[in-house]
Amino acid sequence: MNQYFRITAYHPAEDLSVIFDTNGLYEKLWQFSSFLVCKGFEVIEVSNADRFLDGNITRAEQDKTSLILRAHKTGRPETTTFEHKDINYRAVRVADKIYIPDRDKRV
Repeated sequence: MNQYFRITAYHPAEDLSVIFDTNGLYEKLWQFSSFLVCKGFEVIEVSNADRFLDGNITRAEQDKTSLILRAHKTGRPETTTFEHKDINYRAVRVADKIYIPDRDKRV
């Protein structure tokens, strides 16, 4: 079964924030999270495609071999709000990319 996952993470040693997607690389979300933690990242948000709303990040095509870097910036990711279909949600921003990690968290 193909799984689409999105993670926002922060690497303290490099002072770097990222948003990564996978579409078919990992079978379970914990595998994706574990990989990033082993690389020195702190996982800030984890979501599967059933839980997150895209914001201004389009979904990637299936890729069973790669992590897909959607955004990166120096510093920590920002928490903000984002309006989707006239509803305000808690959202995450890295550089100019923003998405809603949990469609159940409205503001």
